[in-house]
Amino acid sequence: MKRLTALLTLSMASVAAAQTTVEFWHSFGDAKRSGWIQARADEYNKTHPGVKVVPSYKGSYNDSLQATILAGRQNKAPALVQIFEVGSQLALDSGMFQPVSGVKNVDFSDYIKPVINYYTINGKVNSLPFNSSSPVLYYNKTLMQKAGLDPKTPPTTFAGIQKACAKIEAAKLGATCFGMSLNGWFVEQWMAQQGATLLNNGNGRQGRATATNLDSAAAKKIFDFFKTMNDRKWYTYSGKLEDWDGSDAIFTNQKAVFHITSTADIGNNRDAAKKNGFDMGVGVLPIPDGVKRNGVVIGGASLWIPKNISKAQAEAALDFALYMTNTQNMADWHKLTGYYPVRQSSIALLRKQGWFTQSPLQLVAFNQLTKTVPSPATAGGLNGAAIQTRKIVEEGIQKVLNGTPVADAMKDTKARADAALAEYNANFK
Repeated sequence: MKRLTALLTLSMASVAAAQTTVEFWHSFGDAKRSGWIQARADEYNKTHPGVKVVPSYKGSYNDSLQATILAGRQNKAPALVQIFEVGSQLALDSGMFQPVSGVKNVDFSDYIKPVINYYTINGKVNSLPFNSSSPVLYYNKTLMQKAGLDPKTPPTTFAGIQKACAKIEAAKLGATCFGMSLNGWFVEQWMAQQGATLLNNGNGRQGRATATNLDSAAAKKIFDFFKTMNDRKWYTYSGKLEDWDGSDAIFTNQKAVFHITSTADIGNNRDAAKKNGFDMGVGVLPIPDGVKRNGVVIGGASLWIPKNISKAQAEAALDFALYMTNTQNMADWHKLTGYYPVRQSSIALLRKQGWFTQSPLQLVAFNQLTKTVPSPATAGGLNGAAIQTRKIVEEGIQKVLNGTPVADAMKDTKARADAALAEYNANFK
């Protein structure tokens, strides 16, 4: 009996030793999304006894990226990590990641073009798309009707918003016309919609970006929009930078008629609207007047695989990432969260299931994404100092809101952002 027990113990130890562990660091701290990830890992682990995927929440996108780079320097990197889109250049420059296209042969043709294009740099797919989003217009149909506006035709341009705001102001609804988080992501989107690059050198994709285009006519239209909206008291925000939850709360508590935020919030905002007694609509992102609609830059995050791990870990990490983002899982992820399902086959499945008939709000977001015109502008800017330069842009707009003339704010914003780029780039000479 003792010998049998010893043999069983030895056998179990051998299995444990043969098992490949895949630590997966992500930035979803809420129960809904982290629970979904854990459930996919549990499923995968049951069908792949030689692999153990261990998901862990590692804080915000920035916190997780910095923790990964530090762990990599200590040879303790996870096998899989979720990194937000503007962290891509910093991830590349860290030198600690390998392109997913180099781990093993993968057919990327099923991924939605604007999504896979963002993560394709120098001809290599560096990371696997996971949670992808773009901004859309949310609107309170109930308050629009009270103001004499047609909810079937929400505004699609800056001038359209301002025309609607005049009617909302006259209707004295007790709500501000428009609210949104003060976030540099939206400035990047509005530059792209005008076909304008945020950065030189092909938006940082033809060579390392050395300067911003924040002194351009395209940028001025954006700064002018904020000034006009603020001067007319048609714009509201929480007063904090990048306050996603705060701006959502302003809208869902019916303190603003129009609201711009990520497609990822469709589900939560729809539920909050229903709870608070109003009907919510979703429209395309309103854009500056007099320009052709070019499309959106993908937001969200993707899955990266570090270099200094074993081949078995890298292959298992990619295999799990492909499982988690397969056709069925991405369709389910989209239903749960509002993030794009990133695969053409997932869209086809959702159509077959009648999802877009049941949830037409999501169809607006899909159509906006799929109509995006591929270009350096809509591919998105690559900038290793993006976390810093995005905040500088936000502070520049905040200065306009506080009374600084647009020309002065733009000049200062460009100077500060360009200095941040130069300081970062000095590390690579």
